[in-house]
Amino acid sequence: MEEVEHLISVLEQTRQAIIDNDSLKLRDLSNQTVHSASTVQDPGSIALAVIVYTLGKFIERGDNTKIKQWSKFIKKVDGYLALAITSLKEQNTTAYESYLERIRQTIPTVSPNLKSYIQEVLRKAMINKASRIYEHGISMGQTAKLLGISQWELSEYAGQKEQGNIQYDNPESVKERAALALEFFS
Repeated sequence: MEEVEHLISVLEQTRQAIIDNDSLKLRDLSNQTVHSASTVQDPGSIALAVIVYTLGKFIERGDNTKIKQWSKFIKKVDGYLALAITSLKEQNTTAYESYLERIRQTIPTVSPNLKSYIQEVLRKAMINKASRIYEHGISMGQTAKLLGISQWELSEYAGQKEQGNIQYDNPESVKERAALALEFFS
């Protein structure tokens, strides 16, 4: 029951953040949802995390200003979010997941001119969220399966992310390594 109340809160905050064009709030909500999705591993939480992250990316990058039908799209998404909230309050998880799926299917149709770009943002959102779930200790195979991506995509992204986090103990060691490399190749 506590998880349902959390999801309702996330959905309500998502509605407000979309109206406010608050990409930071959407990112935070997506991260909260990933944490709970890692614990429960239900498709609804995972779908919500991807949807919220994708919408946040559109707002963050200013893509929403390029989409002529943005306000109409937001009204449609807001309606589905409201129905998802009602479904959760009625303890109808099947309907809840169905409304999230409708949102996910609606996202690529928001702009025919940007369809391939939007699908790419949605795909990257799925990979990003898979990486976050994987970081929470869920196996790579299970995580890939939950998000409908390949293990290869997940491992490639996770590997890039880990390489970007390499830190050296002190700058002198880097300089020493560079000097050794130059000496070696001279």
